[in-house]
Amino acid sequence: MHVEASVNYHVTAPGRQAFHIDAGGVEGKLLSPVLVPTSVSVLDLRDGQTTVDFQNDSVVFVDSPSSVVDFGADGGWKPEYDLHLTELLKEQIGAEDVLVFDHTVRVDDPASGRKPARNVHSDYSETGARQRLVDLVGKTEAEVWEEGHFGFVNVWRPVKAPIMSAPLGFVRPRSVAKEDWVLLDLIYPDRAGQIMGLVNAAGHEWVYLSRMRPDEVAIFNIFDNKGLASIAHSALDRVENGGLGSVRMSIESRTLVRYADRNK
Repeated sequence: MHVEASVNYHVTAPGRQAFHIDAGGVEGKLLSPVLVPTSVSVLDLRDGQTTVDFQNDSVVFVDSPSSVVDFGADGGWKPEYDLHLTELLKEQIGAEDVLVFDHTVRVDDPASGRKPARNVHSDYSETGARQRLVDLVGKTEAEVWEEGHFGFVNVWRPVKAPIMSAPLGFVRPRSVAKEDWVLLDLIYPDRAGQIMGLVNAAGHEWVYLSRMRPDEVAIFNIFDNKGLASIAHSALDRVENGGLGSVRMSIESRTLVRYADRNK
């Protein structure tokens, strides 16, 4: 079944565009490049008539109950949850080594310092991904990883309640042309990165899983050095039938993975 939602696409521009995160040192203050609100038709995968898989679509939705339910700021939950994610990615996508390096809890509330990302994007450009690899493991070890098969993979989970508003949507890579992507700088007070934004084009195939529960996750590919496509994604401006019910909360975990075929 298809449903309607609104997303914010990027635009092409003569010069490099940028997001300024925590601008001026103020947490949550975001300065954004030009975005264009656009109505899109999104295929809901909940009825099971259509499926996606990681190798062909760069995203998969799986059941993944976790004993961790409180993702508080103290971070005491991280060792247990990181172990859970490590085992999950080994089982679901064939990862041999997993480094969990970031967790972002997002709350769809005006007072939140981290709201759902409402721009159509992927988290790294190729340059940004390779630099992040060096940042995480060091230049010497990065050269070892580069010799094999590695990738950046995100795991997204609802927190405390099913997602009834601003669900996470994905654009199937087969429907995206190379020229649909634009490079964007990501500027923090203490560092800089580079991501990719998606420009609207005819034929983009949007998918999502409605009313995702805390025992369900989306696993999706951000970068792969052997060519698996990076997937564009965004929170969808949409409220499910039945109303809000609860504040939309999620946790997105970023991981660096090395696959078992790294010596091939």
